[in-house]
Amino acid sequence: MSTENLGRKARIRKLIGRIKSDKMDKTVVVEVMRYKMDPVYKKYVKERRRYKAHDENNEYKTGDRVEIVEHRPLSREKRWKVARLIERPDLAS
Repeated sequence: MSTENLGRKARIRKLIGRIKSDKMDKTVVVEVMRYKMDPVYKKYVKERRRYKAHDENNEYKTGDRVEIVEHRPLSREKRWKVARLIERPDLAS
């Protein structure tokens, strides 16, 4: 290990996505959408990935837009934690 990296703090990964499921206890499924260029057709295509994130008080609901941060492993599939609510959907329709 080189000495120039010893003083630096590791960068915390943050992602923004929409909650697809809140049926589990203290866990939500967050879907993150990204746009990635196709190497053959040179067009941007949607790429989605789902992450299980920790929600301690079961306060976030399906449809909420949230920010998740990387965290130590909490279970076999859960390595993210919900950091904050960005937007709640308008249900006055």
